[in-house]
Amino acid sequence: MNARLSETAGQRSERYTRALTALTRAIWHDDCTLEAALGKICESAAKALDVSRVNVWRLDADDRKLACLHSYEADSEQHVPAESLETLELDGTYSASLEQVRVVDSTDVKTDPVTSDRGLASYFRRHAIRSVVDAPVRIEGRLFGVICHEQTRFAREWAAEELTFAASMGDFIAMAMEIQRRREAEHQLEHLRLHDSGTDLPNRQYFLEMVQMRLRAPRAAEHVATVVHVRIEMPYATTQSSDGPTAEDAMAAVADILRQRVGAECSIARVRSNGFALLPQRHSTEHEITEFARRCVEVVRSMSPWREVEVGAAVGVVFVSESDASDARGLMRRAEQAADHAALRGRDQLEVFDLEHHRGLVERLHLEQAMRDALANDEFEVHYQLEVCSLDGRWGAAEALLRWRRDGRVCAASEFITVAEGSSLILALGRWVLARACRDAVLWPPDVNGDPLTLRVNLSARQLEDPSLVAKVAESLERAGLPPSRLCLEITETTLMREGIDVIKVLHELKALGVMLAIDDFGTGYSSLSYLKSFPVDVLKIDRSFVAGLPGDRMDAAIVAAVATLAHAIGIEVVGEGVENLAQQDALAKLGVYRVQGWLYAKALPQDEFLALVAKPPVAVPVEG
Repeated sequence: MNARLSETAGQRSERYTRALTALTRAIWHDDCTLEAALGKICESAAKALDVSRVNVWRLDADDRKLACLHSYEADSEQHVPAESLETLELDGTYSASLEQVRVVDSTDVKTDPVTSDRGLASYFRRHAIRSVVDAPVRIEGRLFGVICHEQTRFAREWAAEELTFAASMGDFIAMAMEIQRRREAEHQLEHLRLHDSGTDLPNRQYFLEMVQMRLRAPRAAEHVATVVHVRIEMPYATTQSSDGPTAEDAMAAVADILRQRVGAECSIARVRSNGFALLPQRHSTEHEITEFARRCVEVVRSMSPWREVEVGAAVGVVFVSESDASDARGLMRRAEQAADHAALRGRDQLEVFDLEHHRGLVERLHLEQAMRDALANDEFEVHYQLEVCSLDGRWGAAEALLRWRRDGRVCAASEFITVAEGSSLILALGRWVLARACRDAVLWPPDVNGDPLTLRVNLSARQLEDPSLVAKVAESLERAGLPPSRLCLEITETTLMREGIDVIKVLHELKALGVMLAIDDFGTGYSSLSYLKSFPVDVLKIDRSFVAGLPGDRMDAAIVAAVATLAHAIGIEVVGEGVENLAQQDALAKLGVYRVQGWLYAKALPQDEFLALVAKPPVAVPVEG
């Protein structure tokens, strides 16, 4: 206060000018909302005038009420929460004076006739207010409200420069309101520019922008970007109707049902007079997208008859290939062409664009059916690859690996498992592998010290999503008579990060059975080591890509050493995968990894050959080349 009194009029004016300049920049900033602007104005005014409180009020002259929009307490440097803002009843004296003046200034509110309004008096008493300088806020020439600068506890004389500055605050409130009005108008215009007026859905231009953003987003290797086009089919008479429901009525109805039934899974836009485009919210597998497109057909078909109008759909699907990954317009055209081709084949049809890709999809469907037949005909086998402890030269565990004996040839899982994971078949295969492996493991002999071998079985992401997983694991253990402590379930690192699965909950439920848990292919995903604190993990299996460079690759060595050190510190066992020679085994041992798995000691073998091998001590057989 003393500093303020010692200022000259010129110094005050200069300080106020600086404050106004800074405030102008602040409230015109694109990120400054109306609420933020009111807060900045109140706080700046309180600091510049050195007053106790600054409030912005909206005036309802007809009802003689003041409703507080924002309040700032200088003593506590706090903005008052919205729920604590006040409303005052007036008798008319004060509001009438606001219509006529640039500012209302009062050195003593108790004696000033303008501020002696009965509604204000109780307010002044509650807050110990002695002096005020209030500036009307006028918008387009009409009185909107008032900004009040209040001095508590002692009376205060107001200098001319202070009155001028206070009046400017009224103008700044009006400016903030106008900025907000313009922004709302701009947003409305932008909304109209990017939305269809008949359905209020995004239009073609907006959808293309969304597709372009999706094309730039990273995705997992098994996932694809896609566009689904839904072409609406209805009788020609409907499109020409003048008395019954029109084509626009039908499109609005279709838009509503799509929002209700699939809107949570995708962005929907109206991109043609008779067509909608759908963009799934997340990247999915081709199988998931195809199933989604089929549901779109069913959703539209479920409307018929709608107000005595038969409504159908022809749905086109296009998957993004590397050649068109940056072309949203081309992607849209392909989806529309696929829908048009579907319409030529009849009502409620689905078409996938690109004949070559479509043929591949058909081939995968054929492979899926062949796998279902193979499961029914007992053509699948489980082979086992042993794991060795390099410290004591004992077998320690064995991983169960699925094989398919097809047309006289044994096929590795890599040749067919992707197709299985893209459908519900992976659940049946996963249950079969677990049950067979548990039965086989019961027959395994102990090691030379009499300790039983651990069985490791892989779980897919689809299995983790299965609500019956924990029960199926318990059932397989019980039926086989295998102690839970002998089973270790392996989950890949990328599966742990998969959206839509409560992984931590599922893993804790599995741990409650008494089984062990391992992270397979560790280091290849996008997770943080900090996740190890959350997941109840017993084993980390370092991916073979880091083992392959040992002992020469310094980067691989550093990564393996860091993982091993961290894992041992928190009591997690580490296994090196893909070990093919003694140099790799020795390098891993020097880095603190003593359990190894790979062709150095054994390939994956069927149960009978496995039993013969496990009965003998491990012997290294380096891979040639």
